[in-house]
Amino acid sequence: MTRAPAAAKINLSLVVGPVRADGKHEVVTIYQRVALSDRIAVERSPEVRVAGFAEDTLVGSALERMSDGNGGSFAARIQKRIPVAAGLGGGSSDAATALCLANALRAEPYPTDRLRVIARELGADVPYFLEEGPQLGTGDGSELESLELPQDYWILLVLPRRVVKSSTESIYADFDARGGERGYQERRAALLAALARVKRPRDLAALPTNDLATSPHAAQLAALGAFRADVTGAGPTVYGLFLHGHQARAAQKRISPVGRTWLTAPAWYG
Repeated sequence: MTRAPAAAKINLSLVVGPVRADGKHEVVTIYQRVALSDRIAVERSPEVRVAGFAEDTLVGSALERMSDGNGGSFAARIQKRIPVAAGLGGGSSDAATALCLANALRAEPYPTDRLRVIARELGADVPYFLEEGPQLGTGDGSELESLELPQDYWILLVLPRRVVKSSTESIYADFDARGGERGYQERRAALLAALARVKRPRDLAALPTNDLATSPHAAQLAALGAFRADVTGAGPTVYGLFLHGHQARAAQKRISPVGRTWLTAPAWYG
């Protein structure tokens, strides 16, 4: 049996455009791992099995694609720490980690390019979790380019209580209904221009805010000292970026009545 952490992510910016010919939306986003992880264990098995998290769909789908052709398959156990349906990419990270672990157990491991193809089949966020470090995601989010971004700051995650997340599909449908794609090219250009100027953590504050979701708690985090605060993914988790640990800890104490909180930091891999 092999084991590895499966890290969460935040979207440091998310700009969304029109629907593409394949039915997906054009996006430009900045992916950043954070040091909050699930744990995945994989072993050889005569059939695909996933234990530890009854709601899983992606890890099972990943393992189904990894059969070595000799009747052998894989079983996985998931230890969940990342909240579910929170915009933190836990399911995608679990799937990518399961792919890598199963691949290492195959009699003939797939090359990296083949794993990337399988990851794209599983979901637009999954390929990111095969890569190291921050990435710029374009196309449907799965076309990746490595970024050199500052990593020396604190991240406070807030998952508000009593907020029921709509499905990602319905969130995109609402985006389309309000004509959210208008001005996409300008917002895209603004993101890329701001990204090119990032040298220090504070420079991340100039990135455009999330096109899909907003939260009043972002303003709360800014008032508590965050130099950037926004919603990640389709929400509802909100993050605040802080230069100093004492600021972040004080903000966590003040905002804890809002919901569950995690004080963490950027992570490069795993």
